[in-house]
Amino acid sequence: MNTLVLTALDLPAASPGGSVELLFDLYAGIPPLIDAQVFMLTPATPRTDVPAGVNLLSVGGKCLDGPRFWAYVERLRYALAAQIDPRDVGVVHLQHLAFGATAALIRLLPRHPHLALVHGTDLLLAAAHPTQRRVLHQATKAARAVVVPTAAMADELHRLAPDARCASLVHIPWGIPDTLLNTPLHLRPRRQGSLRVLYAGRLTPGKGLDAVAGTLAAGGGRHLSVAAPPGEYAAMAPRLAWAGCHPVYLGWLARTHLWQAFTDHDALIVPSTTQEAFGLVALEAQACGLPVLYQPVPGLTEVLADSALSVDLADPAALASILSRLRTDPAILADLRTAGLRNAARFPISATAAALNALSKQII
Repeated sequence: MNTLVLTALDLPAASPGGSVELLFDLYAGIPPLIDAQVFMLTPATPRTDVPAGVNLLSVGGKCLDGPRFWAYVERLRYALAAQIDPRDVGVVHLQHLAFGATAALIRLLPRHPHLALVHGTDLLLAAAHPTQRRVLHQATKAARAVVVPTAAMADELHRLAPDARCASLVHIPWGIPDTLLNTPLHLRPRRQGSLRVLYAGRLTPGKGLDAVAGTLAAGGGRHLSVAAPPGEYAAMAPRLAWAGCHPVYLGWLARTHLWQAFTDHDALIVPSTTQEAFGLVALEAQACGLPVLYQPVPGLTEVLADSALSVDLADPAALASILSRLRTDPAILADLRTAGLRNAARFPISATAAALNALSKQII
């Protein structure tokens, strides 16, 4: 029985975001955790940091809606067909169920078993664009099993595709690298003075940094650092400055460099205003011993629960009070550090891969 996986994500291989890191963790490397042919789009500029095992497709014209989208899907299909032998493929893993690669793979290999993985961004796009919702429906109907990382994602999927045939909806949590869990980094001792707060991640709508900027800037005793993609930070910076917030910009850090940045801060803030698919960056911070403050939105509440500090970040007084307590009471940070380490240990990426491999064999 051939169990080789075929999967594709039509994002440039240099793209930021948790979905790309998850794809690399599961399907790339030597050897990969999941034996697969993996395809992504060629970056605009040559990159040397594309992981081993990731094949690149030079396909342009990516868009979201209408006839141009379907023309783009056909170009993807032709590009994939030129590089694979269907006889080598045991199962197709559909990533980002509203993206072009999913539609292309369904058209390319309609009779192969499909396993669909919900990421979160796909549901946001399906909610905003009719074409993307159509692709979502196609993916859930084509799939023999649909994998969701949290109950919140299952609820949102059912809301967007209530008539889709989700014959087997399976909950498999995402995970973080076992190497990080097995050899954790150590925080530097808490220094006297300002509380060192870090924001790390995309700055797309719903991430919420601008909503808490004024509170982070008000008063003294706080130092904010931001690790985010350059273009997104440049767009956000004027709003932060208007709120009186002038953070130290760290750039978009390579993953291991981000882990090192965790060790030089006192807390990570996750102020998302809409649901999160999972919250991988928060788990990686916890694995490094960095306490987490977060807005209690669906997804995060399921993954973090009371291992992190849940606070209504829409209430400036509540956030200011928490930040003051963290600066003056080291016992709170110590308790959060212990709880976070214990929570992160529940989510090794090897367990995610093992569950996906077992499910793939089951549906073949």
